[in-house]
Amino acid sequence: MHIFLVNDDGIGAVGIMALLEAAVKRGHRVTMCAPSGQMSAASQRITLNQPLMVREYPLKQENAVAYAIDGTPADCVRVGLCPGGLVKDKPDLLISGINNGHNAGTAVYYSGTVAAAREGSLMRVPAVAASIAYRAAEELVYDMADFVVRMGEKHAAAPFTRGEVLNINAPALPVRDWAGVHYAPLSQAHFTDRYEQRFHPRSGGSYFWLDMADDTEPPEEGSDLWHLSRNAATLTLMGNIASAPEESFLTGKYLD
Repeated sequence: MHIFLVNDDGIGAVGIMALLEAAVKRGHRVTMCAPSGQMSAASQRITLNQPLMVREYPLKQENAVAYAIDGTPADCVRVGLCPGGLVKDKPDLLISGINNGHNAGTAVYYSGTVAAAREGSLMRVPAVAASIAYRAAEELVYDMADFVVRMGEKHAAAPFTRGEVLNINAPALPVRDWAGVHYAPLSQAHFTDRYEQRFHPRSGGSYFWLDMADDTEPPEEGSDLWHLSRNAATLTLMGNIASAPEESFLTGKYLD
């Protein structure tokens, strides 16, 4: 299988390198196209009026190639997969991540990780977005990577729906210690962010600083945020509008 890897934490980040290693170990060929620097919360923005510089990124793994791109996660997918782009043969699967921090609930609307997966799916490639709790230890990210690649293999083998994304989130625990893996709809609990107004000592003007406490409204029971708060991993199948097929459908598709 040919797997396309992308992220929003930047090329060389632990999450994408863990996916690379897991994919190669399972015998897959890998093409990586990732931002040259941190691009979190870029959503699905694309660059219109600037050149997108590309350079090959060195890898030790065989059967893999990587490119660092001065653009957003969605740019990376498009430069990779659009006609005239870097990838000459269409991949069988796109995996975006593993992101440093959950992309669950309403975070998916801001996430560059999820947006890159959506961009790939719109380009008719089965797509997975994967995230782990913020500041998870490196060994936990590598532990999760094998699970993500296996779920990706199942997703790629299932009937394809354009625009559909399998969104995976996990706690910062070894896979064996997860409190199960649950299919869960997106929580609608929104962030309770605050902005602090400050005053510039020289200009005399004011500016605002986002207080990123990462708190949300209470999540609905059974939602992805609810399960994650109980140390379970979650799978959410998102379409053009986030939807929740019957759990039996997911069990047969991914969790058998």
